[in-house]
Amino acid sequence: MPAVHYTNLLSVVTIGVLAPLALGVFPRFRLPAVVLELVLGIVIGPSGLGWVKPDLPVSILALIGLAFLLFLSGLEIDVERLRGGVLKLTTLGFALSFAIAITIGLGLEAGGFVKSPLFVAIVLAASSVSVIFPVLKDANVTSSRFGQLVLASASVAEFGAIILLSLFFSGNGSISTTGTLILVGVFGLVVAVVGVTIAGVERSISLSRVLRRLQDTTAQIRVRAAFVLMIGFAALADQFGLETILGAFAAGVLLSLIDRDQTTHPQFRLKLEAAAFGVFVPVFFVTSGLRFNLNALFASPSTVTRVPLFLVAIYIARGLPAIVYVRLLGRSRSAIAGVLQATSLTVIVAATQIGLQLGEISQASGAGLVAAGLLSVVISPALGLVLLRRTQPGSHSRLTRDLDAPALADPSASSA
Repeated sequence: MPAVHYTNLLSVVTIGVLAPLALGVFPRFRLPAVVLELVLGIVIGPSGLGWVKPDLPVSILALIGLAFLLFLSGLEIDVERLRGGVLKLTTLGFALSFAIAITIGLGLEAGGFVKSPLFVAIVLAASSVSVIFPVLKDANVTSSRFGQLVLASASVAEFGAIILLSLFFSGNGSISTTGTLILVGVFGLVVAVVGVTIAGVERSISLSRVLRRLQDTTAQIRVRAAFVLMIGFAALADQFGLETILGAFAAGVLLSLIDRDQTTHPQFRLKLEAAAFGVFVPVFFVTSGLRFNLNALFASPSTVTRVPLFLVAIYIARGLPAIVYVRLLGRSRSAIAGVLQATSLTVIVAATQIGLQLGEISQASGAGLVAAGLLSVVISPALGLVLLRRTQPGSHSRLTRDLDAPALADPSASSA
């Protein structure tokens, strides 16, 4: 293989090391590493200094990184918190969010800013669980009623956006929506059958012994099996004419469902995160920066205005629906929830690449959406943490009392 291939890949993985290292040296800059990875990718890429190009080796690792990112997002779905009243409330919130996003999309289409209002609406209605979760964990409220509701809302929004994206924008338009819906149903049935089969096989005492014997050796059998599950479902989704991100996400959700008892393999998920965030995911985000069309974004003043326009649209579409939490959380905490769930980047980056391939959005709109997503990741977590700290002036007790009530299965019952 030509040396230039390794040179490009070396540059990309080096950025993957330097970005979190720089943030670790300057801890006051509470900035998610993915933001710096994207920005540095833009700087060294074709739109910036032109030092690095996303050639074949880089693109392949980036593709695996995207699959891993969606796989881990699915793995973070906690079915226990998506049930009863919480599920109803967060589903209502997502439905309201999507309705608002559709309205905004139609307005943007009328103004000549976007081609497909439906595509943009799906992107605007998404959240990033992988970014929101560390913020809530830092605030020590992940197990509270507030934290569980925000995580559930983000999970429903991310899952719903991926399903809608696969439903309406798969198969390059060669399959009708009804046909795609049938394919999604059949794909879901196959996933369920595979899940039942895996769960049944794992109950085998002899196989369980083999898994325990090999899981911490050089075989790393559970990690390898998870990788097969992720790639297998991505390939299956592709064969069904669906987006591969749906397959990777479904693999993570399935693993989350069947891997409930982790007492025999406590390090399994840590190993998956190490492989994903240590190798593949940074390559995906840096490569997304390399592909970012900065020239299209700054082609004219009208295209630059798309960034604040899309950013406001994200906050309206994802923040405003938090009004449905007022009865349970109160106004101030509902507002904080709205700010946090307006954090969106993962689905935006993945969706814009799909949209560009299908011709659903222009280069300028794609760049504007990614830039707006970057800003939401910079602004929302920082602002959310500040607002959370203000609920506990002088001590931790106020936050503990107000936010750390146990998560409830039925919000309506809790407010009675």
